[in-house]
Amino acid sequence: MKKILFVCHGNICRSVMAEMVMRHMVAEHGQESEWEIDSCATSREEIGNDIYPPAKRCLSAHGVPFSRHYARQITIEDYHRFDLILCMEEYNIRNLRRVLGDNIMQHDAALPQPKIRRLLNRDVADPWYTGDFEATYQDVVEGAMRLLGY
Repeated sequence: MKKILFVCHGNICRSVMAEMVMRHMVAEHGQESEWEIDSCATSREEIGNDIYPPAKRCLSAHGVPFSRHYARQITIEDYHRFDLILCMEEYNIRNLRRVLGDNIMQHDAALPQPKIRRLLNRDVADPWYTGDFEATYQDVVEGAMRLLGY
């Protein structure tokens, strides 16, 4: 089983959109039993909050199903549980140092293939500031397709 965790600042836009898109793509290919997919935040600002309404509208417009979501912050247990932790931007990786600690981050960076990395080789568009949820959707689709090996 492949265990993937998507991470952004608040877990109400980008990371949860990536989670829902990835779940949808995996389901379309009948691979649900092969994947564990989740999302979380580096901050505590949005803990317990649902998906941001414009993100829901964007997912709905593309036929991506979603359910009630409860934003949460990453834990050290997540680091040990998931095979791959995909951050939406470099800033998220820096914030993980605060949450997970320097020792974990130094160990991870020293691995031949670190489990903590960005979803894309660039930052995923941040709709919180731009209001462009479509750009974010396209970025997370690109990342999900790469993960599925297209």
